Amino acid sequence: MKIAIIGGTGSQGLNLGKRFAIAGEDVIIGSRKEEKALMKVEETLEELKDYENISMVGMANEVAAEEGEILILTVPLSAQKSTLQTIKDHVGDKIIMDATVPLETAIGGSPARFIDLMEGSAAERTAKILKNTDAKVIAAFNNVSNSLLENIPEPIDSDCLIAGNDNEAKKVAIELIEKIPGIECIDCGKLEKARMIEKITPLLIGLNIKYKSHYGGLRITGIKKE
Repeated sequence: MKIAIIGGTGSQGLNLGKRFAIAGEDVIIGSRKEEKALMKVEETLEELKDYENISMVGMANEVAAEEGEILILTVPLSAQKSTLQTIKDHVGDKIIMDATVPLETAIGGSPARFIDLMEGSAAERTAKILKNTDAKVIAAFNNVSNSLLENIPEPIDSDCLIAGNDNEAKKVAIELIEKIPGIECIDCGKLEKARMIEKITPLLIGLNIKYKSHYGGLRITGIKKE
């Protein structure tokens, strides 16, 4: 599977890229500037030199969106709209997993506070921006701590809550996400459920701050997945 991480040169995008590359997937790191993507990939390949068969390349976001089979959006809220507009013509009917969370940091506030969006959630905002495409938008990775992703090779002690309107697309996403050791993926239902999923992130950030941790996560218990 060729995974394109749009806006992937930040820590969350790179750490997801590392996890998927180690799992044997072909990873494309996208950036607004190709040069930055190439530089970050070079650094990452050096970091992962002890792993075999790592496949990772850097591209401009538009080319990454064209080349990738599944897209993952990992940008701050302030860059969400502009980034999506640059790749809109290249998305087609692909699955796009949106990890954006509307945190108050977008307006200079606290990372432990949430911004209410007119669309209801960041993922629904993505769906609205891409409404003239056939893209299948899924909220994903919103509640998985970047510190957990970064803590390679340790497994991730957290569930990944997802939401989306296309059940087949969610099945593909779940199969991919669960290639990261330790993660269990929970389908929470329609895309509107992203409104609740995204609000878990500032709660977890606040808990990590309160208890002086970086690895707080979420587990849903008592559910038997089919």
